[in-house]
Amino acid sequence: MANRERKNELKIYLSDDEQYILEQKVKISGMKSKSTFLRHLILYGFVYDIDYSCLWDYNAALGKIGGNLNQIAKRMNATGNVYAADVKEVKELMKKVWDTQKAMLSKQPYIKQ
Repeated sequence: MANRERKNELKIYLSDDEQYILEQKVKISGMKSKSTFLRHLILYGFVYDIDYSCLWDYNAALGKIGGNLNQIAKRMNATGNVYAADVKEVKELMKKVWDTQKAMLSKQPYIKQ
């Protein structure tokens, strides 16, 4: 082994897509090698662990709301009438959507740049 400053070798396996992304990011960075790029990421980069579980709940709620809205639209198209109760229900469903969005946003951490 040559007289190197860095003596610890790291070997990783990447999929074709991961390899392509790495190569593109190295090109964009303007760094001379993948090793330099990866060392820079290790020393100065950040890894964000984001909890998406609230999005699953949100998507489920949106699916239910969408089903309710479809039922209301079917009823309106079949009868040709717009009922006050249906309009009220749509407004309540939309309020649920907005409330859920606000709750999700309030749980997100603030990231300082």
